[in-house]
Amino acid sequence: MKRKLISLLLTSLAIMSQANNKLLKPFETPLSTAPFSEITVADYAEAIDLGIARANDEIAAIVNNPDEPTFLNTIVALDRVGSDLNRALGLFYNLNEADSNDEMMQLSLEASPKLSAYSTGIILNEGLWKRIRTVWNNREKLGLDSQDMMLLKKTYDSFALSGANLEGNDRELYKNLSSELSELTTRFGQNVLKELSTYEIYLSADDLAGLPADLVAEARADAASHGHEGEYRFTLAAPTYIAFMKYSDRRDLREKMYRMYSGRNTSGEYNNLDIMKRIAAVRGQIARLLGSSNYAEQTLKRTMAGTPEAVYDLLDRLRDAYYPAMQAEIAELTDYASKLEGKPLKLMAWDYSYYNNKLKNAKYSFDEEELRPYFELSNTINGVFGLATKLYGVQFNRRDDIEVYHPDVTAWQVNDADGTYLGVLYTDFFPRESKRPGAWMTNFVEQHHDADGNDVRPHVSIVMNFTKPTADKPSLLTPYEVETFLHEFGHSLHGLLSKCRYESLAGTSVYRDFVELPSQFNENYLTEREYLDGFARHYITGEPIPAELVDKIVKSSQHGAAYQCIRQLAFGYLDMAWHTLGDTTVDNPAEFEKEAIASVQIFDPVEGTMISPQFSHIFAGGYAAGYYSYKWAEVLDADAFAHFKEHGIFDQATARSFRDNILSRGGSEDPAELYRRFRGQDPTIQALLERDGLAPLPSLKKD
Repeated sequence: MKRKLISLLLTSLAIMSQANNKLLKPFETPLSTAPFSEITVADYAEAIDLGIARANDEIAAIVNNPDEPTFLNTIVALDRVGSDLNRALGLFYNLNEADSNDEMMQLSLEASPKLSAYSTGIILNEGLWKRIRTVWNNREKLGLDSQDMMLLKKTYDSFALSGANLEGNDRELYKNLSSELSELTTRFGQNVLKELSTYEIYLSADDLAGLPADLVAEARADAASHGHEGEYRFTLAAPTYIAFMKYSDRRDLREKMYRMYSGRNTSGEYNNLDIMKRIAAVRGQIARLLGSSNYAEQTLKRTMAGTPEAVYDLLDRLRDAYYPAMQAEIAELTDYASKLEGKPLKLMAWDYSYYNNKLKNAKYSFDEEELRPYFELSNTINGVFGLATKLYGVQFNRRDDIEVYHPDVTAWQVNDADGTYLGVLYTDFFPRESKRPGAWMTNFVEQHHDADGNDVRPHVSIVMNFTKPTADKPSLLTPYEVETFLHEFGHSLHGLLSKCRYESLAGTSVYRDFVELPSQFNENYLTEREYLDGFARHYITGEPIPAELVDKIVKSSQHGAAYQCIRQLAFGYLDMAWHTLGDTTVDNPAEFEKEAIASVQIFDPVEGTMISPQFSHIFAGGYAAGYYSYKWAEVLDADAFAHFKEHGIFDQATARSFRDNILSRGGSEDPAELYRRFRGQDPTIQALLERDGLAPLPSLKKD
């Protein structure tokens, strides 16, 4: 009797806990947005466990359905599995990047193997795979439209290319490797975030030569808040590091900052060297288990590129076009720096930003700091949002009644030109210790149609690390920061304007080498006077940005373009090197990295510094064997914007075609076909080369 009472009590407590868990029932809030303050880490933990259990029950219902497998009862049903789990994870993982703490990081580690086992269990569910294969084999008889067929193809490929055909011991090995990989990538990302926040230097007034007044004021206030009155605190947060390397006259301090930044995660508590070696090895083992010679070959099967050979073809052709131009740029910069210093100077990695900025100023009388007053954040918000209004008619209305997850965050209701509700956009602009570096767009809720046919609109977040306001100045952005804003906003439009039936095809759920097109396309407007004249005004006087400053932006936009391209290619080659290893084991990561980027090496290697241990894109993000996609998409975005320029950068017919064929279609059709429908032809490399000031080369069009 006593045991029965205890059991009933525990059951009652569990029911009460679930009843109080906000994640386990619909949000009764404006536009069904998340009540962030009412959700605890314990709620996330419970919702993840319960969500996995419910999703597994839904999978079992599909598998045990006595009816013959159909597109609706198998493929569509599978796409709708896990709504409770998806809601919890959509919030948890986004906040773990933007406003994390030790408790959330610990839960991420604990949840990682559970989620890996859950997803692997789906892939290796023989009954489910049998039903999917039956539908696939009957696809020509089903009368499916293009979106239905794409969902079927994506579902079939995701299983076929992820181990569904494995048998016996290979299935168990795949499960174990997938679980290990999930934990490794989580640890890698957390190590990057944790170590970054440990770096700081305190300087005196004698150490500040060349630094902008705003940066100095922020460093002084930051030092005071950490108990160091009269000193100046500098961290490796992106805005601080970039500005310091560009403006500090102290070469010794630039070197110190560079070595700190580029030497992270190579030793000590947050060492990623062994972790990244194991990640590469596990990925290679998984690929070989699935029938591919290496991970790149396996993962590129679901991209526009298709094969490692196509990726290397892109990288090599761009290297051959840009490397001589980069060498000429460095020779000019070395000559300039030597004359400036009055002695021969060999440029090192910590010198480039500093002397390049001075050379750009000398050639164009141009300094990004000179432009900050014209890019006050609130005006820039109006300008960036206004671009979507002018092109697509989209409207943004601030909603202070929608709860946000941090005081720095703002929520916006997004409506179409006719007033139709499109979604919610959260903007999160400033760095903090609980946020990882960089900038990104993500979804709390993905657009889709529910089982009743209702169009569920997305909740989208764009997160950045801009220069913070000070006591006497608002946040004033550099052109680079404005470009970053335009980039992430392009991603958000891809999510907000989505018009797809199925969640797994909606918004940014496209091939990885296509996903950057909407974001990089937006960046083109930063050098267009017609666009800048609409919002770039001095934050004190209200005067529009002078025509001569706009001209300087345009003329200087090509300055250092070859260097920037070669730098990106280095990341691409390094990524491909790690993921085309085959059976090779990396014994010395530093030497391996050096060899991988040797053909695009710009400066002498610096002992104790590396790229790989902090390369979260490929070791903790979604860009493994995919970093090339930034350059691939750059070819697309330059070609697409050239089409706009042919008709006018705000041409409504061209904008309508871009929205209808690119932004609203998600992954519902083959991206090459979507692009041809918009452009009328395949992309070529010519527009990119012309934009960067290089002579045209033959088309990148694939035979």
